[in-house]
Amino acid sequence: MAGQTGRKKKEIPDRVTLKKEIGLLSACTIIIGNIIGSGIFISPKGVLEHSGSVGLALVVWVLGGCIAALGSLCYAELGVTIPKSGGDYSYVTEIFGGLTGFLLLWSAVLIMYPTTLAVIALTFSSYVLQPVFPNCVPPYMATRMLSATCLLLLTWVNCSSVRLATRIQDVFTVGKLMALSLIIAVGLMQIFKGNYETLTPQVAFSLERMPSVGQIALAFLQASFAFSGWNFLNYVTEEVVEPRRNLPRAIYISIPLVTFVYTLTNIAYFSSMSPEELLSSNAVAVTFGEKLLGMFSVLMPISVALSTFGGINGYLFTSSRLCFSGAREGHLPSLLAMIHYKNCTPIPALLVCCTATIVILCIGETHNLINYVSFINYLSYGVTIAGLLYYRWKKPNLYRPIKVNLLVPVCYLMFWALLLGFSLYSEPVVCGVGLVIMLTGVPVYFLGVHWKEKPKCIYNFIERATYVGQTLCFVVFPQLDPIEIANASEWTDRSSGRSSFSAHS
Repeated sequence: MAGQTGRKKKEIPDRVTLKKEIGLLSACTIIIGNIIGSGIFISPKGVLEHSGSVGLALVVWVLGGCIAALGSLCYAELGVTIPKSGGDYSYVTEIFGGLTGFLLLWSAVLIMYPTTLAVIALTFSSYVLQPVFPNCVPPYMATRMLSATCLLLLTWVNCSSVRLATRIQDVFTVGKLMALSLIIAVGLMQIFKGNYETLTPQVAFSLERMPSVGQIALAFLQASFAFSGWNFLNYVTEEVVEPRRNLPRAIYISIPLVTFVYTLTNIAYFSSMSPEELLSSNAVAVTFGEKLLGMFSVLMPISVALSTFGGINGYLFTSSRLCFSGAREGHLPSLLAMIHYKNCTPIPALLVCCTATIVILCIGETHNLINYVSFINYLSYGVTIAGLLYYRWKKPNLYRPIKVNLLVPVCYLMFWALLLGFSLYSEPVVCGVGLVIMLTGVPVYFLGVHWKEKPKCIYNFIERATYVGQTLCFVVFPQLDPIEIANASEWTDRSSGRSSFSAHS
């Protein structure tokens, strides 16, 4: 009996809360693993198409990394000043209030992350099925079924253990870097053999047509899709070991590394493929492999599949924490703020992310949503970094372990304003739809969050649904550490009232 009691104590944690199990290595792999998903295998075609030349395309890739670095420096300051999970949503809610934060949360949960997850999952299934259907496009149902199976498997992993999910992220991030290293190594071999005519300045910057400023802006939006995910470590700040030290370190290591790898990967593509070949290819890495790797060309679809598998895991891990943070603030149903009593994982939030992605998969044309996602992404980045400047003015004496030079957010916001302005001019319908998607959250906020005096039957229904969810998922509210609460009061103002999304008692 004593042995059984001891085992039970080991199985059930002393305090049911999110565990700090993300060290510096795992923090780096979360950033790198979320950035390197399907983008580097999809976006080179779009960047080249809109920029009009190889030279300008490479400039766009380098500048895209520089802009991501500027943004990540700003997020490093916000992450250690407001040490809450939830990323831009938590920062905007803290700085600008509930409505602005809810609109970011609404667009992210409704379309941004489910669509990105769906695109990565479809890329995974397409590359896995490529060897099975070498001479045709894989069947529609086969790709959807394999994508859904992959999502369900990784959702189960993330529900089971934070440690297992981060270990998978570590392993597959190394696999991604190895796959891109293979492309880079083969490309450098081609350059050493003298196959670099496309990369000479005279050829690289020769323009058959002069791209408009709007087209350059769209090229940056395509590159931004490949760099999206640079801010994802901020979504899991509360699970990072010593976040004030490891969060900025992980950012400083990861962003330059990804920019370097992306630039060399594109140089490798252009050393081996003409611009016409790249533009006509639906799978750039596979075309590259077929042209240069011969009998080993099968390695390319396998490598891309491994890369996207790790990307799905990373997006599930971080986007579920966004739902968790939103529910904790009272902007989503309180069930989503609960974690498993033993595994300490946010199972309801993970199930919502998985379900939303499968719904997007069933809709069909997910690739048409990429431009909407990129626009909403960039909009949220700009609002968050503008919040950094406002927060410095609003609370100048607040302790900031990291304080970036004022030129960093100003330069980012100048680029952001130019990019969004030209995007609105070039693609008014795409940007308009993105804004409409975001603004549909306004009535939802006032009805679901702001309106406190709802009929009692609604509160009874919410309470009953929460009870059923708790029973099915074995989840409870996390227990707070009094020391953490005391520390939190040093940097935040808790002025928001109780939300009507929570169960009424």
